Parts: sequence; C-alpha cells; structure tokens
Amino acid sequence: MTKAILQLGALTCPSCMQKIQGALEKQAGVEKVKVLFNASKVKIEFDDTANTADALAQVVKNLGYEVQSVKVKQPAK
Repeated sequence: MTKAILQLGALTCPSCMQKIQGALEKQAGVEKVKVLFNASKVKIEFDDTANTADALAQVVKNLGYEVQSVKVKQPAK
C-alpha cells in the first residue's frame, strides 16, 4: 500500500472531515482514510495501481478545500 498525506488549508467543522473522508473512501484503490481535524491533514492508504495521490488530492480540491501539499511514501519492495 502506498501512503499519502495531504496538508489542507484550515478545516472549520467536523462535517468537513466526514465529507472529505466519505468522498475519498469511494475512490478506486483506497483502503484507509484518516482525517486529522486539528492538524488539517488527511492520511490515505491506497493501491497505486488503481489511483494516484494527485488524483486523490484533486477529489479534495473538487469538494472546495485547499490542498497545500501532497507527500507520498511508496511501500518498501
């Protein structure tokens, strides 16, 4: 599993967390999503043969949230 961390602009309400998490969980290859409200980060574990970190960041952007950075950690082979 590939891991990505999306640094977001400030999240203002708990419903934002649920909206982001729900949208990402529906994406192909996504195994796990954790939204860290206070840190304004989203941690995602996904299959990189089915999706990309940039495409997942775009899903969040399409919801109207600012994605400030995307960090990807490839699995050890």
